[in-house]
Amino acid sequence: MKNLRLLLAYDGTDFAGWQAQSGRYRTVQGVLEEAIEKLTGEETRLLCAGRTDAGVHALGQVASFQTRSSIPVDRWHLALREHLPEDVIIREVSEVPRRFHATYSPLSKRYRYLINNSYVEDLFLRRYSWRVRPHLDVEAMQDAAERLIGTYDFRSFESNWPNNNTSVRTIFDIRVYRSSHVRMLQSFSCHEECSGNDDFVAVEVEADGFLYNMVRIITGTLVDVGKGLKTPDDVESIRLGMDRRLAGDTSPAHGLFLVKVYYPEEEEQL
Repeated sequence: MKNLRLLLAYDGTDFAGWQAQSGRYRTVQGVLEEAIEKLTGEETRLLCAGRTDAGVHALGQVASFQTRSSIPVDRWHLALREHLPEDVIIREVSEVPRRFHATYSPLSKRYRYLINNSYVEDLFLRRYSWRVRPHLDVEAMQDAAERLIGTYDFRSFESNWPNNNTSVRTIFDIRVYRSSHVRMLQSFSCHEECSGNDDFVAVEVEADGFLYNMVRIITGTLVDVGKGLKTPDDVESIRLGMDRRLAGDTSPAHGLFLVKVYYPEEEEQL
């Protein structure tokens, strides 16, 4: 048995999220598992780093599965491509130790939310960004975002609280910056590589885990700060208040991207 790691990118527009579902729903997991079965004859169950919701995209999703196939690892990339739709791309395939688990092994994950803050709507990015017309105060948004860095109970930024588990998470980094859409749609890196005086604003969050809709609610709250409807101090009060009703709206799914997943180096190398 080989344990294979897939690095994936996909356009989530026409998917009902990552997770396979009964019925006619088209999912990323579903089309990948179907492609693997066509290629190898094996039924498999893919594990993934983050089960993205309907409409959410990925630049660097990670999945893993075990196979008895004799296909050489360096041939999997091209072989799978022949069985996948155009809105899913295999960036990389590698063999990893048996202990590697796409879901449980990550140290952290990074998401990026893309906001179109230009006066004129971008015809070709409607599916990949949230149009916010008033000019956003990015410096105030960054000030507010920094109030969320650390280990806290983030139930104010969670859609389905109370849940069966803890709402405590650790946010390692949040960046709010302006950039061109091209750089933000292609780059695995963040602020230093992408920043500039452009009409698109990114909210980028790295954490050890995320609650349901956490990034989208944080983004909606920070947009309120950027519009002058809330202050950075308000965001700290929202976090301390631990009440979803205090935070901003949930931003639309189509502006969200899973950018990168970080794993312990020893778990990715044979």
